[in-house]
Amino acid sequence: MKNEIALITGISGSGGSYLAEHLIQYHPEVEVHGISRSHTTTSSRNLEAIADKIRIHECDLNDYGSILGVIQEVNPTQIYHLAANANVRTSFDYPLAFLQNNVMGTANLLDVVRRTNQNPRFMMCSSSEVYGQVDPKNVPIKEDCPINPASPYSVSKIAQDLLGQTHVKSYDMDIVTTRMFTYINPRRSDLFATAFASQIARIEEGKQDILLHGNLDSTRTIIDVRDAMNAYVTALEKGEKGEVYNIGGEKTLSVGSFLDLLKSKARVNIPSKVNPKLLRPSDVTLQIPDTTKFRNQTGWSPQYSFEETVEHLLNYCREEVKKEFFK
Repeated sequence: MKNEIALITGISGSGGSYLAEHLIQYHPEVEVHGISRSHTTTSSRNLEAIADKIRIHECDLNDYGSILGVIQEVNPTQIYHLAANANVRTSFDYPLAFLQNNVMGTANLLDVVRRTNQNPRFMMCSSSEVYGQVDPKNVPIKEDCPINPASPYSVSKIAQDLLGQTHVKSYDMDIVTTRMFTYINPRRSDLFATAFASQIARIEEGKQDILLHGNLDSTRTIIDVRDAMNAYVTALEKGEKGEVYNIGGEKTLSVGSFLDLLKSKARVNIPSKVNPKLLRPSDVTLQIPDTTKFRNQTGWSPQYSFEETVEHLLNYCREEVKKEFFK
């Protein structure tokens, strides 16, 4: 990866910031740039530890001209496309906003890269949500499992996914697609694991009385966000052009079991109850991947144990709650 220039879309977000940190720590020879919308509120907080080691470009992927300016200025040799509205529950309330942002933003980015006659290695960040509600006979889920969207968000990710594959076939662009399964990301508050841990931290501090949750019956295979970001870099480095890869961890359990585990690690008793507002009109209940293809072709494997992942999550959320209430 020597003399490489990486451009991360959505660099100020929860995943993008972890990816930037991974590149800075493990690939110091790579020059790291990122795209962030000017009105975002997370960039300074998520990127403060590496702010002097990266360059951020204000750009909205719905603005074709601003994308063109960034691509021409940066001339990236590799692009990690992580930018997206990603809250599945919210997508049911604002489906058009999710489709406009995720689909057209991706289409704009691909078109600019194509028309500027650049040919960077491009990692398209898709999602396990494209598989939707999977027939149990197709579990664990392979890459050729039928696509069956269960939310407006999943429809938008399918479009991103297929746009990438189409640009390989039609324009010979150098794109590899990753479908990430459930990962533990302490910086993303709308994920069930982070929402649980943050509420536990507030209850421990006496700032909240009861933990609220949605559906606890969904079964997931979990991976640490740090392993997930390593997988993205590995996919870009070693993945085959035009291929799609499932990425996921080794620990499988229900959302309810994960909540019980966090409760067992809490410093006080944690009462909980369902909040109907957190329930989705339709939900995905089996997200168990077959990652054989990715592991065999790249040699990647997760490095963090499930126990390390849980401790990392709780410690992060406890520190954030202290900042929140003891400023």
